[in-house]
Amino acid sequence: MTSDFLVIGSGIAGLSFAIRAARHGSVVVLTKGAAIDSNTAWAQGGLASVLPEGLRDEGDSVELHIADTLDAGAGLCKEDVVRTIVTEGAATVDDLLGYGVDFDKEGDHFALGKEGGHSKRRILHARDTTGREIAESLIEVARRTPNLTLLENHFSIDLITTGKLGSVTEDRVLGAYVLEKESGEVKIFRSDRVLLATGGCGKVYLYTTNPDSSTGDGVAMAWRAGASVANMEFIQFHPTCFYNPAATGPEARSFLVSEAVRGEGGILINSRGEDFTRKVDPRGSLAPRDIVARAIDREIKRTGAACVYLDVTHKPAGFMRERFPFIYEKLRSYGLDCEKQPIPVVPAAHYQCGGVLTDVNGKTTIRGLYAIGEVASTGLHGANRLASNSLLEGNVTARRALDDILHHYQVQRHADEAPDIPEWHHGDVTAPDELVVIYHNWDELRRLMWDYVSIVRTDNRLRRAATRLRNLKKEVREFYWGHRVTADILELRNLVAVASLVVDCAIRRRESRGLHHTLDYRGTDERFLRETVLRRF
Repeated sequence: MTSDFLVIGSGIAGLSFAIRAARHGSVVVLTKGAAIDSNTAWAQGGLASVLPEGLRDEGDSVELHIADTLDAGAGLCKEDVVRTIVTEGAATVDDLLGYGVDFDKEGDHFALGKEGGHSKRRILHARDTTGREIAESLIEVARRTPNLTLLENHFSIDLITTGKLGSVTEDRVLGAYVLEKESGEVKIFRSDRVLLATGGCGKVYLYTTNPDSSTGDGVAMAWRAGASVANMEFIQFHPTCFYNPAATGPEARSFLVSEAVRGEGGILINSRGEDFTRKVDPRGSLAPRDIVARAIDREIKRTGAACVYLDVTHKPAGFMRERFPFIYEKLRSYGLDCEKQPIPVVPAAHYQCGGVLTDVNGKTTIRGLYAIGEVASTGLHGANRLASNSLLEGNVTARRALDDILHHYQVQRHADEAPDIPEWHHGDVTAPDELVVIYHNWDELRRLMWDYVSIVRTDNRLRRAATRLRNLKKEVREFYWGHRVTADILELRNLVAVASLVVDCAIRRRESRGLHHTLDYRGTDERFLRETVLRRF
């Protein structure tokens, strides 16, 4: 199948790009599950943006939003990128309103929330299911957009590049090999303008707020294709994931209690009712996420407790039910009334701040390949993401990526000049008969990453992780080439690749900065005031 644009991923970044690109040529959007199964749909808090005068919080400004972002990023943000993305935020809001997104209002004005690291109220939200509101609106628009084909249950295996075909000319993208999950057939999707918008890699950890689809597919594909990857040591742990050992199932273990709850007055306390975060940072529960997550980790280890608590019992009766209906009802389903009882919480892997290295337009180091959203490392987030900047980045870079592609690549196909692409050959014609091996390796990978490469690290733990990952990579490689490919094999292959990138980047950063905190190097070091860039040769 040949198209002018090939988009891999169906969150805010991928669909925003696809809808706009369809005005200029044919677009195919591939997603490995259902279109709604994206990180976007799981975003509770909202979208950070400074609105025009008269609609914004008193005293707020673009300069303040820039300053907050730079402060959270711990010195590694690219200021020009931050300035560009934050400045273009209002246009992003207009886009989403045009797609039918219904943000909450108070009278004639948007109801603005506040989250950790923000000095003003600037978070647009749709109750506590903002991401799902955005995702559903975009999917509805995409399905009725001419020139746009949305294919669900199509798992992209690998990018096809001229370099992989042995070309000696400039390496450029040609498309992707894609597994059609229903038939098990691997197809070629051809395009010399490919956009990765696959989200993050949260499932590389045992405990995560991410959906099951977050297996780092885009980073792994780009890495194997030879693109540069940056800053994968910076994995953000959300401070408040619901903790209930009696609750079973992945949904219970990954249920996020939005940072917006703290923005509305929720306070983190220990089992004695003490606000322990004030001892670490004067902003207390609303300090940036890296600071709060480490404070919780330290408190749990100091006291031996299984969790800490998010207390909203001081809020007026009915407040949580009205402002956070999804969270309130979900907690009720687990037998907890958060208006009467503090919410038990622990940190969980949430967001990758690194990814495929790009410029502010999403351009990677491979010609014709772009990456936007969480899969990309644009320089916006630095060493720690400011809350709710992710939906902002996804839509702004979608606009900029399309403009850049239209400027550099004329949308027309030259079939006679395109190299032949060989058909896919399975490692074996038989389906895998030892799924228990896949599940065991998956579980082992996620446990070793949680134990050795999580909130607080050491050189010794990182070396142990690297050693075991080398063995896992060998086992997965043998399994991959020895059996017919399936979604389970492909996800495990990608998870091992991304886990190795996280560890390799972490080993190279011999300091503590932002989300990378190591007991062997407790302070920052100006020698590491730079990106950690890796490239496969």
